[in-house]
Amino acid sequence: MAPLLLSSPDLSPMLRHIKSPTLRFALQLCFVLMVLGIATLAFMPHPPREVDTGWDKANHILAFLALAAAGRLAWRQRALPLVVLLLAYGVLIELVQARIPGRSADPQDVVADSVGIALGLLLAAAATAVLRRWRQAQG
Repeated sequence: MAPLLLSSPDLSPMLRHIKSPTLRFALQLCFVLMVLGIATLAFMPHPPREVDTGWDKANHILAFLALAAAGRLAWRQRALPLVVLLLAYGVLIELVQARIPGRSADPQDVVADSVGIALGLLLAAAATAVLRRWRQAQG
């Protein structure tokens, strides 16, 4: 499944409706704010319970699903650079958490991050396919 995701076509033709530089900037800003918000939660010794699913791996999957989907829609590049960046970010989180009292590093969290990234890429691809069909139906 991963090779299909990584070799997926460039989203540029499917995202032509996002022509406004302001909208593109807003999407990119949203992605950056998500990265900062996730880092804030990841680096807190005790994150608030209100933002916890109750299962650490689900937290990772949801966070990286959102990052991958948002990143894929915010930039028109192929998926591979985004995947590499997000995996490095996940590893960085674990390395920093190893040094925070009350937190610990867990390699399985990076596996959960990978699952989230794959799901996020699928979500972005599905969203663009729906938008493409809608545009074709519009004429």
